[in-house]
Amino acid sequence: MAAPRLEALGLSTARPLVLIDVDEVLGLFMQGFGDYLADQGLEMRIERFALFQNIYRPGETQHLDIAEGKRHFDAFFSGHCHLMEPAPGAIDALNRLGRSAEILILSNAPADAERLRTDWLRKHGMEHPLILNSGPKGPIASALIGQTPHRTAFVDDLLPNLDSVADHSPPTATFQHVADLRLRPYAPASDRHPRIDDWAELGEAIEAAIRG
Repeated sequence: MAAPRLEALGLSTARPLVLIDVDEVLGLFMQGFGDYLADQGLEMRIERFALFQNIYRPGETQHLDIAEGKRHFDAFFSGHCHLMEPAPGAIDALNRLGRSAEILILSNAPADAERLRTDWLRKHGMEHPLILNSGPKGPIASALIGQTPHRTAFVDDLLPNLDSVADHSPPTATFQHVADLRLRPYAPASDRHPRIDDWAELGEAIEAAIRG
């Protein structure tokens, strides 16, 4: 997808730019999706760093069929993703970052989730523009970052997205954050991207990176 102009999103190119993911970064996705699955008579068992392979029928030892899990994933995003809770400390950290930087939310989610995802951000006071992406985030992040002469940062929970942004925009400071306490022990990390799971500490690290 073509990247929009920052000015068209209401963002200034006169300040640093911070790109931030939603699921497991700003929001407790696994918890929210798990609550939805429970309403469907299913279980989310955090047994590995995976999504569909953690969905089970009660009492069964074989995870749900991947295709069926994907159907529930799509249903969650089309009608329930606005119900998940924000990650602890995320809102306060964004409020502080917003004093000195432009913030853009870059989320990989189905296209029909845009309205509910925007509603969720607004409900929790995160008045920042949202872009929905599909696939690696490096290309679109690079196109957005290329519009500003100032320092930039990117936060995601997934190493493939962090690697993609680092490959396409090497000067950008990249940070990994995994919000769900149950998921953290299983989440792979890399020396290439600082892993900071506390939002207060992460906010300070981002501020230091964009100050230079």
